[in-house]
Parts: sequence; structure tokens; C-alpha cells
Amino acid sequence: MSRLSSTDHLSLADKFRHLNWGLVVLIVTIGTIGIVLLYSAGGKSWHPWAAAQLSRFVIGLCLMMIIALTDIRVWLQTAYPLYGLMLFLLVVVEVMGHIGMGAQRWINFGFFVLQPSELMKIALVLALAKYFNGLSLEDIGHPIKLVAPVAMVLAPVGLVLLQPNLGTALLLMLASTAMFFTSGVRWWKFLIVFAIAAAILPTAWHHLHDYQKMRLMTFLDPGADPLGTGYNILQSKIALGSGGFFGKGFGQGTQSQLQFLPEKHTDFIFVVLAEEFGMFGALFLLMLYFLLIAYGFMIALTSRNQFGRLAAFGLTTSFFLYVFVNVAMVTGTIPVVGIPLPLVSYGGTAMLTLLIGCGLLLGISVHRDVRVSRTGSID
Repeated sequence: MSRLSSTDHLSLADKFRHLNWGLVVLIVTIGTIGIVLLYSAGGKSWHPWAAAQLSRFVIGLCLMMIIALTDIRVWLQTAYPLYGLMLFLLVVVEVMGHIGMGAQRWINFGFFVLQPSELMKIALVLALAKYFNGLSLEDIGHPIKLVAPVAMVLAPVGLVLLQPNLGTALLLMLASTAMFFTSGVRWWKFLIVFAIAAAILPTAWHHLHDYQKMRLMTFLDPGADPLGTGYNILQSKIALGSGGFFGKGFGQGTQSQLQFLPEKHTDFIFVVLAEEFGMFGALFLLMLYFLLIAYGFMIALTSRNQFGRLAAFGLTTSFFLYVFVNVAMVTGTIPVVGIPLPLVSYGGTAMLTLLIGCGLLLGISVHRDVRVSRTGSID
């Protein structure tokens, strides 16, 4: 029996042997760094952030392993229902969502506050992977065949923009665009879309919320309002510069410990790392992210079925965008858009979403030789 057919039905023991343990170690290492930084940001205390993050991380790791050992054909079969559920929850957010920090992005279940837009990042990748898995290259060449996936992207993007959550909407758009390109959509079609987007930019500007306009203006000149809209990024740059090469030491960061640095446990956690452990610590974490992303793309390239290949590529691209946008944001390279640093920033839904994505990557690696037809049936 060939290797391809022999892996169509793996035992639990076989799946454990096929697990990419190097990727697991990377995930645990990055998550541990996040807990250590939250412990420091909380004044060298487990409360209010580190203890909660640790419990979420442990629960997320257990969920990640369960997903990793689940046949990827299960996710192929449930991709559309999961997408539909997340779309429904985004509608629920608009109708009766919990409001926090001026935005309506959450559903409060009492024991847990859920942010559906985070989970939509996973659901959309799976749904697009399922759709393109069912098309041939000739089908992808027909514009009419792209109407459905474009609608699948625009529906959640539109709902997320209403919350408003520009950062997450951009991540959904960019990750989806990468999947379209990987699926074989011709480059000239992207040029048409970009031209249309450029033409409507002036109109889009007038529909932005005032705080979103201020973020863009602050990005161009943060010193214009140093105690107002420019305060966050100016304090971030001060902390980044003061860390030097080796940093001020664990728990010794003046900007974070003296409460000058805003949102130090969420959006600006990377700055806490850079201030306390310097450029050395920042580069070390970025190296870990690079290895994790490299593992993800390697899994995509070695998958022998289209669904697994596209899903792995979409998930890894989304993870890369998380890292890139957050680091670029806190260093002043792009406007502040409120994207967490993956597996490090404090947060419930974001942490679980990222670990679910990692579990799917591990599962795709385990089942990389499983054969799946265009219709989704097993050969």
C-alpha cells in the first residue's frame, strides 16, 4: 500500500507520532513569554492579567491538541456551517452586542465575553479553502466563479466595519486576498480591484469615524497633539528607545511600570518586552515568530491536498499579518489599529482563536497525505 493511501486512516498513536512537535514547542515558548510579560506589566503580580492568561493558555493548548488530532476532512465538511455561525454571531453583535471602549464588538455570555470577529478569521479561511478546493483552474479563470467567494469576504468585512473595527476588517481582507492569489486567480483581476478601491478612497474617508480619522492624522504627525491622540505612540517610541540593546531588566521598565505606557497588556505588550529586554529580547521574539510562520508555510507547501494547502496558507498569512501589523503599529510605521500581538497580548477570544488556528495547522501537517476530491469526498 502506498504512503498516500496508508495515511487516509491514522490511529491516534500514529497521529501523535506525526505531530510537528517543533511547532508545538514554539507555540508554548511564545505563549510563556506572553505570560511572563503580563506578570511584569502587572507589577510582578499574577493579577490582574498573568493568572487569567495562563488559564486561558492551558485551555487553549488542550483545544489545540484536540483539533490537531481531528481529521481535516471534518473541518472540510463543517467549513460552511462554521462560517454561517460566525456570520450570524456578527449580526448578533450589531443587534445586541456588548459595548466597550466606544465600540460594539463583543457578546457577553456572563461567564465569557466573545469577540466573533476574531473567530471569523478562522471560519473565513476554512470556507474559502473549501470553496476553492471544489474548483479547477479553468473554473477559477471564470469571473462568475469568483462572485461567491468575494461575497463570502465582503459580508463579514462589512459587519466588522460597522462595529467599528477597521484593523480586523483589513486583516480579513488581506488574508483573503492572499488566498485568492494562491488559488490561482490571475494578477490582473487584483489590479482592477485595487483601482476600484483607490477610486472610492475619498468617499471612504468621509465615512470613517472621527477617532479613526484622528488616528490617521496622528500617524502623519504624532507630535501635533502629544497629550491627546499622539500620546500613545509617543510613549511607545520613548519606551522602545530607552530599552537599548539589553533592556532595563525584568520589571524595571519605567514607561510601563510607572503607567506612562497605555494598553501595555494588550496592543503595546511588545513595547514592554523591548523596554525590559531591549533589542535583544525583541529580536528573539521576532525570531520565534519567524520560525512559527516558516513552519506554517512549510506545512502548506507539503500538504498533498488542496484544502489543507489553502487552509494552511491562509492561517499562516493571517498569523503573519497579526505580527506585522502589531509591531509596525507600536513602532509608528503604520497607524494604530488595535491588533494584538499573537499569543502574547492579553485577551480571551484572540488567544483561543490563535491556538485554534495553530491546532488546524498541526492537523493539516498530520493529515498532509490525506486525499480529498474537489467535491470534498474521500477518494
